[in-house]
Amino acid sequence: MKKILLILAVCAMLLTSCANMTPKPGETDNTKEEFSIEDYYPFTENTKYSYEGKGNEFATYTVLVDYAADNRIQTRTDNGGTESVNVLELKDDQLILLYSRGETYFRQNFLNNEYDGGKILLKEPLKEGNSWNYDENTTATITGISKEITTPSGNYKAIEVTLEGEQGKTLDYYSNDVGLVKTIAAGEGYEVSSSLSSMESNKPLIQALTLYYPNIDGYLNTIDVQIEFNTNDEPKDVIEKIVKDLSVYEILSPNTKINNLFYNEEENSVHIDLTEDFVTEMNAGAGFEALILQSLTNTLGQYYGVREVYITIDEGPYESGHIIIEKGEPYLVNFDNVKTKE
Repeated sequence: MKKILLILAVCAMLLTSCANMTPKPGETDNTKEEFSIEDYYPFTENTKYSYEGKGNEFATYTVLVDYAADNRIQTRTDNGGTESVNVLELKDDQLILLYSRGETYFRQNFLNNEYDGGKILLKEPLKEGNSWNYDENTTATITGISKEITTPSGNYKAIEVTLEGEQGKTLDYYSNDVGLVKTIAAGEGYEVSSSLSSMESNKPLIQALTLYYPNIDGYLNTIDVQIEFNTNDEPKDVIEKIVKDLSVYEILSPNTKINNLFYNEEENSVHIDLTEDFVTEMNAGAGFEALILQSLTNTLGQYYGVREVYITIDEGPYESGHIIIEKGEPYLVNFDNVKTKE
C-alpha cells in the first residue's frame, strides 16, 4: 500500500511539474532549445490587436487580419487618420514586409500579387547579436531575447529588435505566442511609442457601405449599411449578400451571382463579373435598367473610391434587349441623379 501511495505521489509531482512548465502567452518556454519566427509572429485569424500610443496622435492604432494563406498574411492598420494594408511573408527563415499600401479603405486581397524585395522584420536564428539589412539605410539587430516589457495588456518577455538608421532608432518587441507588443521610435527631440492594450478574438472588420437603388420616379435613393468581413472573407460574397438583402428593387435577382469583383490598381478601376441571371431575370424597361446599372456602379465606385466600373456577364460583354456595353467600356460613377436625403 505504501508503494502505491509513493508511486501516486511521484506521478502527481510530475504532472504538476509539467503543468508549471507550460508557458502562458508572452512567456518564454525555457524547455525549448530554439525558437522560430512562427513562435513570435503567429498568423492569428479574426483577432483585433489594439495599441495605445504616446508621443503622437497616430501612435494609437488597431490591427486586423484581412487574409492569411500559406506563408503570407495581410494585415489592416487603422490609426484614426487613415487605413493601410501590409502584406508579410514568412520565407527562408525570415519575416518580410513585402508590400504596404496607405489610404486603403476597401477590402482587397493583395496576397497573390508578385513582389520584389521587401523589408526584413525578423530573421532567424532568433539569438542576440544576429544582424541584417532592414533596408539600404537601416540595420536591424536582435539586441535582446528576454526583455521584460510592460504594456497596458500585461507584462511580457520579448525579443528586442533594434533598427538604426539615418532618421533615428526604433525598438520593436515581439513576444512568444502574441506577436508585436511594443514599438518605440526615438530621434532628435522626439520619442513615440505604441504598446499593446488588448487582443480580442472573433472580431470582424466592420465597414460602411452606401447602397444605391432606383425609385419609381427615376431617381436613385441611398441607404447606409454596415458590412462585416472575417479573415479571408471576399468582397464579392459579402456585398452580394447585403445588396440582395437590402435592395428594394432587387438590383441583384435571387439567382444572380457575382463571379468576380476586384480593384484594378493600375487602372484605378473596379471590375465586376455577373452571371447571366442578372440580365435574364431583370424585369425592367430600358430606363429602369439604366438606373439599376447606375446604382450598381455608384455603390461599387463609392466603396472602392474609383470613377470607372467595368460590368461584364460571365466574362463577356454586357448585353441585354435594351443596353449594350462594349468590351472595354466602363460605366461611370454619376451622382447627378441621386435624390438627396431630407
